[in-house]
Amino acid sequence: MANVQVIQRHAHLAGAVKLEFVKGRDGKVAKAVLIAISNQHRGSGEDREEMATAILWTLWAKQAEHAAAYLGKGSHVNIVGRVRNNQYQGSDGAEVFALDFVVDEIDYLDSRAEAEARRARDGGAEPLAAPTRSTSGHRKARSEHLPGHA
Repeated sequence: MANVQVIQRHAHLAGAVKLEFVKGRDGKVAKAVLIAISNQHRGSGEDREEMATAILWTLWAKQAEHAAAYLGKGSHVNIVGRVRNNQYQGSDGAEVFALDFVVDEIDYLDSRAEAEARRARDGGAEPLAAPTRSTSGHRKARSEHLPGHA
């Protein structure tokens, strides 16, 4: 399946970023999962409808670690990623077919003050340190940020 680009703009996180470390080609690699919800509007006036779209995104390596450190429930983001076809055999022996959404770029849209206020409200009141490098717009070779099984 050819890569299909997916763009989710002006999304808010539905919950905390879930970070874990999984086995990759070169040892342990960070994997984070987040749910981003964005709204689409159709029509105008009294006929205006709002539809929410929730996407479960996966991030890898440093990008995953940064997301877990700097994002939380309600964080405002723009995400550019791709859809991957995922086929595997379930524990019952049946073939399972799924689509995975993998983040290529993520823009953090909250100001530092908004992010710190959210962290204080959610119980993690430590001030945020400046990220060591931007997680948006920086493209790496595929092999640098995906584990061997991805």
